[in-house]
Amino acid sequence: MRKHKNRRLSFSTWASSALATMRNSPHPNFHQEVLKVAREKFTQEISFQSKDKDISLAKALLYVSAEDEAFMAFNREKDARSLQSERRDTSVKSNAQEYDSLEAMPLGGKSIREWLIELDTIAEEVKAELVSRDIGCHLVEVLEAVNLVLFKSRGFNRPPVLINPKNSYLHSVLSSGCGSAILLSIIYIEVCRRLHLTVVGSRVGEEFLIWPQSGNPEELFKVTSGHSLFGVVNGRCVDDPRSKASDLSSNSLSGLDIATNRDIIGIALANLIRLHWKRASRSNHGLMLMSPLRPVCDGNDKFSNIDGSNFPLVRPQDLRLAIMASERLLILQPHNWALRRDHGMMLYYSREYEAAVQELSIYMAFAPEEEAGILEPFVEKLHLLRLESSWKSLGHKGPLRVP
Repeated sequence: MRKHKNRRLSFSTWASSALATMRNSPHPNFHQEVLKVAREKFTQEISFQSKDKDISLAKALLYVSAEDEAFMAFNREKDARSLQSERRDTSVKSNAQEYDSLEAMPLGGKSIREWLIELDTIAEEVKAELVSRDIGCHLVEVLEAVNLVLFKSRGFNRPPVLINPKNSYLHSVLSSGCGSAILLSIIYIEVCRRLHLTVVGSRVGEEFLIWPQSGNPEELFKVTSGHSLFGVVNGRCVDDPRSKASDLSSNSLSGLDIATNRDIIGIALANLIRLHWKRASRSNHGLMLMSPLRPVCDGNDKFSNIDGSNFPLVRPQDLRLAIMASERLLILQPHNWALRRDHGMMLYYSREYEAAVQELSIYMAFAPEEEAGILEPFVEKLHLLRLESSWKSLGHKGPLRVP
């Protein structure tokens, strides 16, 4: 108790103290404090005050994992406490664990520090492979050794259809070996960085392609032993005529926009938004973020009633995880107005009307006139929903009547 009373309210000191002193703690704000620390660490890692080359993809995405895991742990703890209050004769053991810093927080059985060491270990395995085969440091041979360790020895692979959000969290992919294309690319980039080899990437159609940085692009497409260096890194999509990757050449490669570290983190976050929203809305077939805007044009739409009597049912935890990913992406892309619109719509589904009005109003200020005209009546109705919500919170019954 004395430790809690003496905590300083400076954010970093306060949060760090909470992490250091609470073990199986009844303190109700424990998980919220962990959430704050994780978001703060993520924001510091991707800060625009830092040079892009100094940003660690692995650290940033592990902080994302830590925040989301802390949120889900918070929900589990609430469920356990609720069960205990319902069954007073039942003792429910807390799953809270002691750790002295965010980097020591357990994620899938390992801490953030240990997952970073795991990437170091993979790089050491590549070096051992090169030594065992008495291979030098030629670029092709190094990349073939990376492929051998990642995709044969370790068995990393892409799922045929990306449905499970776990395949989009770095610690889960390192643990299971199954991950989205962007997460596998990030692991590839991080391992090569530890081998002092710079690998860059760019979005091409639906694919995110990577290749070693080279002053001689022709070398990447020179076919040796049946495949090119570009093919060694990117796999089958390079030979798939349905993929835009198959159309690339040394000339077109130089015209691609190289993704920055912030861009790559943004792609990973955008994937999380899509996956969590898809899971959140799964019980409402056909429900999209923009569905509530259809009544302006189509009064027969089944999602047309936004007065609260016909509110679409969405999974609250998945919706909140989508909103959290959107919040992080807005830190990276504060002037992405379409993202701000989508964020506002997710807040609407979460019934956070005041915050939704704020985000959608910002978007309307920069939107084309036609889109702003569609949103305006919707935002006005959100104002009424916010007033009605406040009305009911004061104990009044029935709908709020506006003359």
